[in-house]
Parts: sequence; structure tokens; C-alpha cells
Amino acid sequence: MRRRPQLVPWKAAGRTSERQASGDDVVRTTGWVFNNKTGGELTLEQFVATGDAEVAAYLTVFGLRGPGPDGRTLEDQTLVEIGAGIGRMTCAFTREFRSVVACDLDAGFLERCIETVGQFGKVDRLRTSHVIDGHTLDLPPNSADVAFSYITLQHCDDDDAQELTSEAVRVTRPGGKVVLNYRARSPKDVVLLPLGAVTRGLFRVPKFGPWLAQRRTAARLGWQANRLHPDELIGPLSPLLTDIEIWRNPKSKITGRGAVNREFDGINPNHYWLIATVR
Repeated sequence: MRRRPQLVPWKAAGRTSERQASGDDVVRTTGWVFNNKTGGELTLEQFVATGDAEVAAYLTVFGLRGPGPDGRTLEDQTLVEIGAGIGRMTCAFTREFRSVVACDLDAGFLERCIETVGQFGKVDRLRTSHVIDGHTLDLPPNSADVAFSYITLQHCDDDDAQELTSEAVRVTRPGGKVVLNYRARSPKDVVLLPLGAVTRGLFRVPKFGPWLAQRRTAARLGWQANRLHPDELIGPLSPLLTDIEIWRNPKSKITGRGAVNREFDGINPNHYWLIATVR
């Protein structure tokens, strides 16, 4: 298996979270990992509330609340979340969907995710799946109605992000939806991407690398791993998808060949979403 230095900061954050006594302490100590905020007054409840608001907005705006082609509502459906972390959005998903499979490359995050959902969601609807190699979902084909990922795929190498995208399609049953978030290219990438590559190289340095991976600025740089254009995703997967949409901020000009372009001002101007139905 090839080495994946982009995974180092996530594993370091997972180890840090494991050392905390409570979910509140995780948010206060390592908030930079999840929402770029730290501080003694922050609570896990506040952290989850930010996820509640985003889930409600995305489910509504992306048209996911209505019955599917087979007439089933969310209460009858299964969602796979790629990059669940400690459960910021997972809690809301468990209140909306019959079953949720939270996937993450760090087992420590998944343990915290169960704790978080136990407090603020419906833990009886939750399963977890460890993405051990960082790019393969240990789930059977056609096992989900929705595959969802937010602020995760931009942190992978190009090949891993594309493979996880293919995995999202593989685990989604025909007629189901993939709802996947990516970061678009920008002029800043001339600086950010090379710095990210250098930082990931430093993560490999014994003793120094793991320490560096827990520093906020270094971790944020190290996570700048890819910028995939929609056409790079749509092209290989077009035979497997239909009703392809690219959702963007009104200030963005990103488009996808053969896709319907839609806008929502709640999307980060640097991001876009690929939403499609699996054939």
C-alpha cells in the first residue's frame, strides 16, 4: 500500500480526540480540526447545532426531502456519510433517515461519533465503517439510498478522491443519489497546493511530523491536496449516472459538461457539489 501523508493530520487529530475526557473537551481542544474554532466556552452541543443547520438546508435545497422514485421518504432510506468525523452532521442525519452509516478513516473519530449521536441524535439508527486505507468503503454494493460527503474529498490525493467518488456510486442503489462536495480551483492554488505538498512531505519526518500535523496552520496547509474539476469526475462516471447537477455559489463560474448548473448562496464560493442519480 502506498504511503498517504495527507492522512497524517486526521490520524493525529483522532489520537488527540481520544485523549480528551468528553466531547466538549474535544471541541474546545481540537475545534480547528472540524470547524476552525477553539475556545474554553465552546460546547459539543453548539458544534452539533452548526451541523443541524447545514443538514436542514442541504436536504431542502437539494430536493432530497421529497419521496424518491419508489415513493419512499427519508424515514425509509439509508444514508452513507463519507467523512463523518465526530458526528457534527451525523446527528441530524440520524433524525432524518432510517439508517445512517458513518464512514471515516480514523477509528477514534468514529468512537466519538457514536458518543455524539448518543447525546444529540438517534444512536439506534447509526452504524460506523472504518475506511482503513483512506479510499475504499467496506460496504456492499447498492446498500445506500444516498451517499453524502462534505469537506472531505478535497483533503484526499486526486486518485483517492476519485476512487471515493466511484465508491459512493458503487454503494448507492439504482435510483439513489450521490451528494458530494469538492473544492473548486482558484488563483490562490498557485501557492496553496505547492505549500500543501511540502507540508505533507514534512509530515513524514519521524517525531516532528506527527507534532506538526497537530498545528492548526500546518494541518490546514497539508489538507490542500486536490482541486478536481467537475469534468474529471463526470467523465469516467457518466455511464453510471443520470440527472447530473453541479451546485455552486452564485459568485462561482464552475460548470460541468453535460450537467445542469444550479446555484445556492449557502454554498462556500470555493466549493461545489456534484449531485446525481445512480442509473
